Amino acid sequence: MTESLRVELNGDGLHAIDAPPSFSVAGAFDVLLANTGQAVHVHLHLDDDLSRVARLDAGNHYVQGDESQRVHVSTSPKSEPVSGKLKIVTGYGAETSYIDVTIEPTPGTKAGVDVDETLSKPPKREPEPSLTEELAETIDGVLPSRGALPIVGLLLLVLAVAGVILSAVQSTAVVLSVGVVLGAATVGAVFLLRK
Repeated sequence: MTESLRVELNGDGLHAIDAPPSFSVAGAFDVLLANTGQAVHVHLHLDDDLSRVARLDAGNHYVQGDESQRVHVSTSPKSEPVSGKLKIVTGYGAETSYIDVTIEPTPGTKAGVDVDETLSKPPKREPEPSLTEELAETIDGVLPSRGALPIVGLLLLVLAVAGVILSAVQSTAVVLSVGVVLGAATVGAVFLLRK
């Protein structure tokens, strides 16, 4: 059963509030607004500390004369008690009262952190790669892929032929022509290697 915080309204006069100075609860509770006089407007408000763990269904209420109204307060208790103030205002500010409310941890709420058995064992480390494995990885990063090998071979053949032509012929026109061919071959090889 949900616990109730009883607040008597209009008992000692119009807009009077009679409430306990403090209230402690583990879990959700109801604020029972018991009006013993004329109809009254009531505003309930949780301060910042209390609103971290509790939430009112509604803040503003109209309670008829000689009637009671329940206002549910849902909570999400923490592992440590949380305290704050519940503010009760009647008659649009005519009277104000504060109740110190403490939300206790529920029996199922544990303090601390659960530790898994795997944390008690040291982590497995991967063995250090050998020198030959490191060298193989480095070479794999530098050498072109198998699909690009024919393109690289063709580019090297073009460079060799261009070198032979340049050494045999000492003409400026031939040197420029070979340079254009080499440049085109290099650009073509780069585009093919990017794919």
